[in-house]
Amino acid sequence: MSISGPSESQLRQSLQQLYSDPLQLERAVAGLRSLGLGNGEVSSGSQESDLDLLRQRRCGFPEVVYGAGKSAELVVEILDRQQQAGQDSLVTRVTDEQVALVCATFPGVIHNAIARTLRLHCDRPQDSHSGLVFVVTAGSSDRAVAEEAMETLRWMSVRCELIQDVGVAGPHRLQQHIPRLRGAEVIVCVAGMEAALPSVLGGYVPCPVIGVPTSVGYGASLGGLTAMLSMLTCCASNVVCVNIDAGFKGGYVAGMIATRRQADSLSDPEC
Repeated sequence: MSISGPSESQLRQSLQQLYSDPLQLERAVAGLRSLGLGNGEVSSGSQESDLDLLRQRRCGFPEVVYGAGKSAELVVEILDRQQQAGQDSLVTRVTDEQVALVCATFPGVIHNAIARTLRLHCDRPQDSHSGLVFVVTAGSSDRAVAEEAMETLRWMSVRCELIQDVGVAGPHRLQQHIPRLRGAEVIVCVAGMEAALPSVLGGYVPCPVIGVPTSVGYGASLGGLTAMLSMLTCCASNVVCVNIDAGFKGGYVAGMIATRRQADSLSDPEC
């Protein structure tokens, strides 16, 4: 079900009662237009969801579907509406039931069982011109969270590579990758237990390092709380931290940085 909003002419007519200055009026109309208002349709909703089809215009990327707690039928309905609107889809934390129904409904869907994601593109993904993002894991036990970050970056059409199992239990393993990592636009560092890797990595590279703490570890790791506090108190000044097991959030922020920097460089005539 579509929710019809006012047209631009209707908005302009209403705003004329508030702004007598033509310049102020145009600024107000332009501001509302940037939010997606004035195009006659503000959202697409059903009894169970109110899909934000204007998010791509406002924020650069479409709305992402959090699969947990949703019925398989609702997920299919949301993806169908996104496809009709010409938007690529990403579903995180999917269930087996959701995977079965979505894959049966959309032949081109990409399922990553390790990441627990579903990805659907309107057209074949184009070659990306974004900066390069590395996703680095401390251990192979962190892979599920890292794969969620990778799938997010692929959905965003961001160039990305995965480097696994280079944690501080074997510090020599990281050294061979440092020359490549120094060429990254952003690095997503996924680590559990004491999460020392972001601190070490941050001292080697000239780019932001987004730490993603995982719930991997024994008792005193407290389900990832120790890793998160370690990243938050990291002394390397280029390291920041997102939530525990939040591979999507780490990948999304990295993708925004990579695409934004590339867009700025393309628009700068001196670059």
